Amino acid sequence: MFGFTTISIDSKGRLAIPAKYREHLLANQENQIVVTRDPQYPSLKIYPGSAWTQIAAGLQSLQGLDPIVRNLQWTILGNANVSDFDPSGRMLILIPAELRNYADIDHKNKIALVGMGNKFEIWNEQNWEMRQTGGSLSTEILEVVLPESIKTMAF
Repeated sequence: MFGFTTISIDSKGRLAIPAKYREHLLANQENQIVVTRDPQYPSLKIYPGSAWTQIAAGLQSLQGLDPIVRNLQWTILGNANVSDFDPSGRMLILIPAELRNYADIDHKNKIALVGMGNKFEIWNEQNWEMRQTGGSLSTEILEVVLPESIKTMAF
């Protein structure tokens, strides 16, 4: 699941997975989708259930007494929204209001859906364009020194 697509979100906060990604989800018999915050940028991550299982297990196994680890656990696990969906249907995914607000996405503007292999990222289209041209966003967090236990994890 790779590539960039501009899509819309409806007034109820739902987005439809584009057809070019549906075959992959069907072939892997995915029937759950997890949406959560990106810990670094004002964007969201969407994980198919099988990828989420690995991410969640990895984060849960880390030492929570480290404040950086704990913050990542709060951000990713604490904001996760798990949804069942019908892979043979329209593949509509509801993005909760608090996550839409975090990523500054709404039904009035286009959003960028970015296929990143085993996951998607959702961006406000203007923020995505800003990052693609090298601009910085006021809410991004780039200068965190990660503990060794996190450096090998693929988010």
